[in-house]
Amino acid sequence: MSTPSPEIVKEFAPTGKLRAAINVSNIVLVQQDPATKAVRGITPELATELAKRLGVPIELVIFPSAGKVFEALPTGAWDVAFLAIEPVRAAEIDFTSPYVLIEGGYMVRNDSPLKNIEDVDKPGTRIAVGKGSAYDLYLTRNIKHATLVRATTGELAIEQFIKENLEVVANVKQPIMLYAKAHPGYRVMDGRFQEIRQAMGTPKGRSKAAAYLRGFVEEMKASGFVADALKRSGQTDAAVAPAGG
Repeated sequence: MSTPSPEIVKEFAPTGKLRAAINVSNIVLVQQDPATKAVRGITPELATELAKRLGVPIELVIFPSAGKVFEALPTGAWDVAFLAIEPVRAAEIDFTSPYVLIEGGYMVRNDSPLKNIEDVDKPGTRIAVGKGSAYDLYLTRNIKHATLVRATTGELAIEQFIKENLEVVANVKQPIMLYAKAHPGYRVMDGRFQEIRQAMGTPKGRSKAAAYLRGFVEEMKASGFVADALKRSGQTDAAVAPAGG
């Protein structure tokens, strides 16, 4: 990529540093040390590389969920974010193409009568979700008969699913598969209800930065940076998105 112009740098970092919103609820994208709160993973690595290209310091702005990242947009708290592409968000954020594809899945109890993804959307089925997550937004549009029960984060949705004896919990597949592996009374359904397209984005109104960011993401995919970052963080189940899509 060409060296970014001063105008591009100014759009990305109006405060003199690149403030990158990091959502710690998605373990595919970021892993946070519970003791030190330090973060690692593909999103911190991409943010750091972008700041390096721009020649500005990086500030990682930590959020407990994707919903909170989006809620903070009007406050001007961040310059670049890592979120799944969703119509509600795209009205206010200029997204790149996705860099990673992950799956949304359902977890139920072993004795649940629900066997297939299609069985879930029935009257009387309560689905625990993390409020404002990509899968919450998707299910809000697509669920016709079941009821969504929202918790603050995806992790808390799992707790609520157990505590309130709900029928289903929806989440990114990786965390619920880890939970089911550690807790033999639960299983993750085969298949997915959604392909989650994780992308980078900037607030609307920064057209030069948005154009540069689109090229940056394509280069990071093509060069192997994304694949290598996923391997380094142990997220080999996640798929690198194809070029431009």
